[in-house]
Amino acid sequence: MDKINVDHMLAIEEPFIKAPLEQLKRVVRQSQKQSERSASQVSAVLGNMTKQGDAMDDEEVDQELGGLIDRLKTLKRKLEEAKSEEALLIQRSKQRATDLNELSSFESSSVPEFQRWCRSRLDRVLIDYMLRNGSVDTAKLLAKNGNLEHFADSSLFELVMSIERELCEQHSCSGALLWCAENRSALRKIQSALEFELRLQEYIEMIRARQTVAAIVYAKKHLTAWSDTQMARIQRAMTLLAFAPATQCAPYKNMFDEARWDQLAREFRSVIFRLFNLPAQPLLHLLLQTGLSALKTPSCVSDDPVEHNRNCPVCQTDTLGKLAQDLPLSHHVNSNLVCRISGEKMDDNNPPMRLPNGYVYSFNALSDMAAKHGKIKCPRTDQLFSMNDAKKLFVS
Repeated sequence: MDKINVDHMLAIEEPFIKAPLEQLKRVVRQSQKQSERSASQVSAVLGNMTKQGDAMDDEEVDQELGGLIDRLKTLKRKLEEAKSEEALLIQRSKQRATDLNELSSFESSSVPEFQRWCRSRLDRVLIDYMLRNGSVDTAKLLAKNGNLEHFADSSLFELVMSIERELCEQHSCSGALLWCAENRSALRKIQSALEFELRLQEYIEMIRARQTVAAIVYAKKHLTAWSDTQMARIQRAMTLLAFAPATQCAPYKNMFDEARWDQLAREFRSVIFRLFNLPAQPLLHLLLQTGLSALKTPSCVSDDPVEHNRNCPVCQTDTLGKLAQDLPLSHHVNSNLVCRISGEKMDDNNPPMRLPNGYVYSFNALSDMAAKHGKIKCPRTDQLFSMNDAKKLFVS
């Protein structure tokens, strides 16, 4: 019986269960802040009205009360929207927890129920991969067809892509700065300087447009607040006032470089993933790398293409081999011999056979080749041999 290692499977599923909980925490905090801010404003207006007393005429009272009513209606609408979002996130968390809890009920990996769960999990992984790469419509369609809407963080990735497009295509920091303002306390906890980088970019764009006075005012208002941790960079930013956008002076040329927008987009994605406990890589890559790490051998990384096995995914440098580049070599206590021609394991029933040129292939593969073509052709050297030339090897 193939027992399921539930703990190992749950470890890699941690982001799957944490993402909606982190989103729920943010929604609750924002609702609380909005309520407290509105309550404070209403209290201040009512206190002012009470203080003035009879000094206010009826028209002024009606105007003030009308403003309060509008403000409270706006608050009510925002809280209702937040409540709906909270209910959705709670339901999403429950369904994900129920899905992962099923793992403990499977007796082995061969039962049909576990196979069904794995197919559903594969769909989840593909949805995550497509959302990260901008294929939102395709991801939503797969989620709908598989009844996996509660397992897809579509809204989060749509927000990420919207702000990335704003940064890379429109060269605007407004959306990213608004997001930073809403999540300032969380950014402070992880010691992120994303907001400073965005403010610095807006300052650079002012200098690029030769709006020197506006840039100085902007720096005093927004950059100096970071003087405790970013003083050296603030000083360099102020020195930038003396340089033209076409400067060739390395530090300042880099600051004017348009590539900074792409860098900001990557940093924003990195920070938001960190806040929501999402891995930097797609879960699909992590799962594939788990398998590839067990297959990677010294032959896979050899500079000699002859050493590569066409049946080995790690040796396919144009595809899966890219994911395995930074992985360590696998550790095998007992080695297995695999035929380069057929990909089959060589053992007593399919013994290794040595050709006169020194290369080794399986008995079954050489027999099939000889039966079809009358001769054996070495796939590495193109030399021709007869079956009688092959010598059986014994592995000790």
